Amino acid sequence: MKKNITIVDYGLGNIRSAEQSLKNIIDQNNLNAEVKITNNSKDIYLATHIVLPGQGAFASCMKGLKNTHGMIEALSKNVLFNKKPFLGICVGMQLLGTTSYENGIHNGLGWIDGEIKKIPQKGLKLPHMGWNEVSIKIKENKIIKEEKEKNFYFVHSYFFECKDKKNEVASTVYGKNFASIISKENIYGVQFHPEKSACQGLRLIKNFISL
Repeated sequence: MKKNITIVDYGLGNIRSAEQSLKNIIDQNNLNAEVKITNNSKDIYLATHIVLPGQGAFASCMKGLKNTHGMIEALSKNVLFNKKPFLGICVGMQLLGTTSYENGIHNGLGWIDGEIKKIPQKGLKLPHMGWNEVSIKIKENKIIKEEKEKNFYFVHSYFFECKDKKNEVASTVYGKNFASIISKENIYGVQFHPEKSACQGLRLIKNFISL
């Protein structure tokens, strides 16, 4: 069956970069799949896989989702009930949490229990920008299986604090030890940018498409 990889466009994400990486993986591996960018909630019902990129402030991203007519309802039905594979990237991962403390207190999607907090500076520069090591904690997780190279590219000032450690697939240290990959059933989130993380990032994307 042909896979329909759908990228959610709500006005605040690195859409084209994610699209190009997905297309490269599909072309290089001759996968029976296509990539579509959409801001139409009806397209979510036709998707087999859903990608939610994000950049900027948490509140602005949540507002963008809410202002995209019917999108949150469509995502909830297809991800939580129909169990379609879902990947949140950077702020797209943070939106999965329950509460963010970035510039006030804001509600997230609440799909994975956790809070978004600012990285303690401790003399470090923010945002956390550049390559950093990802330590795998749950090795059997399908999205990061058999990964040998564990350095990925980050750009962020806030981190996801998991309430339930079984949702924390991998962690990274910058100012503190924080979750860099999270998952719950069919839902996956990565704090780094796999589309900017060379071969290891592309392998992670391929693992997601293969779900």
